[in-house]
Amino acid sequence: MSESFSKKENQKKRAKKKQDKAQKIEERKTNNNKGKAMEDMMAYIDENGNLTSTPPDMRNRKEINPDDIRLGAAAIIEEDPQRSGIVAVYNEAKGFGFITDDETREDLFFHSSQLAQPVKQRDRVTFEKEKTARGFSAVRINKVSK
Repeated sequence: MSESFSKKENQKKRAKKKQDKAQKIEERKTNNNKGKAMEDMMAYIDENGNLTSTPPDMRNRKEINPDDIRLGAAAIIEEDPQRSGIVAVYNEAKGFGFITDDETREDLFFHSSQLAQPVKQRDRVTFEKEKTARGFSAVRINKVSK
């Protein structure tokens, strides 16, 4: 029995696929990367944290004392809650002002509702620093008598 044209074409396609597959297997075997030398696979990190193919220079090596390495978060230093400063600006009509902290030299906002006694500009005061939604503010403000 003779074969039809389409059967012959299908057989040719299958033979071609089989040959291509055998060729790919042979290429993989010849281009195999297994068995590389250890030096070819090594990567080093230089003093700046970049990857490099050359080993680091051991002459520039710094000794680190393991006791100097701190693990975990930094310790929280408790501040003295009572601070002192000078009223830098005070708008009595609007009911707010700023106090310059003696220690940090930063200006802290305050509202007149936090005043124990009435104050005016350049008065010396004691206060507590408190974190608010808009930053730090001065609260519990007392005027220092001279």
